Amino acid sequence: MKQIILARRYAKALFAVGKDDGKFEEYNDALQGLNEVYALDASLADSLTNPLYPMDVREKVMKGIVASMGVDKVMSNFFNLLVEKKRADVLPDIAEEYQVMVDEEKNISHGSVVSAVKLSKELQAKVQATLEKLTGKTVELTTSVDPTIIGGIIAKVGDLELDGSIRTQLASLKDSIKGRE
Repeated sequence: MKQIILARRYAKALFAVGKDDGKFEEYNDALQGLNEVYALDASLADSLTNPLYPMDVREKVMKGIVASMGVDKVMSNFFNLLVEKKRADVLPDIAEEYQVMVDEEKNISHGSVVSAVKLSKELQAKVQATLEKLTGKTVELTTSVDPTIIGGIIAKVGDLELDGSIRTQLASLKDSIKGRE
């Protein structure tokens, strides 16, 4: 279960410290790295969150992870605090919220483009440039193929959605014809 409010508080506090230290990107790398390991290894997540393990064992596990990552003192203290406060289960949500804050600071938006066929690199670049112009932000695109849209593209960035698919145009035409009857 996501604990967004709690995760946002932790992420905001860490981001403030990181911004003051000029290390918010370094902190993001550490958070995302631990989050990846956390997601891949269920036993690691269990060893940090399971109340059946004594607190000193959970703290030793986190200290071992922190030592192997080679993070600075602030991140080390942050990760250890999560275990002490029994908040290690919130780590994925904290990493997600922190990434949003870093992207906002760097003026980056994430978008997606769905097309009926695979887009060429040139067309991807044109779509990306257009979306950057519309949003005023740097856009990182992910592309996917969905043959059911028949043709055209559907582009989404944040709240902005541009649907130029043939499927939508045909549905609109169908509704228009039904309305005239």
